[in-house]
Amino acid sequence: MTSTQARRMRRPVLQAAIDAGAKCVQADPDLFFRADGEPASTWQAQRAEAIRFCHGCPVRSACEELALRDGDGNDRIDDLVRGGRSGSELATLRVLQAQRLKAAITADEASDQEWSELATLAVELGSEARRMPTRSGGMPHQAELLSQQNERIAELAAKLAVVRTARRARTGWEVAA
Repeated sequence: MTSTQARRMRRPVLQAAIDAGAKCVQADPDLFFRADGEPASTWQAQRAEAIRFCHGCPVRSACEELALRDGDGNDRIDDLVRGGRSGSELATLRVLQAQRLKAAITADEASDQEWSELATLAVELGSEARRMPTRSGGMPHQAELLSQQNERIAELAAKLAVVRTARRARTGWEVAA
């Protein structure tokens, strides 16, 4: 495998490692997120517990890297823990590592045609599903337009499934998370 191929595979590899080995899979997901209206004192104790939980995880660094790449965390709102870091810590790290992260994200996105195709198909599918086919001509015509729209939606969903399946097989995580 060349270094370029390795860079292209980095994001899926990180996600596959997390899916396969994260300790938090067995935990209550609410532990890692601040509830709406939760008092700061309650969240501070919960956040500390979540961070301690993450520190024993075998894929903590992969989780942190993926959180940074995904833009998780906010310096104004402390509302999550990921990869053993609070949201504000992730935001600070993202600023400190902005150049490295930009290069990593660019490599992940620019060199991955399947990712672009998945994004395009997902947008097309969403647009088609939201579109309301209307024309004059009465109900029989409307029913025909709806039928055509349903066929187009099924076609886009099938294409999306094919690309997603090929991508998962290529990156080593055939089973959906």
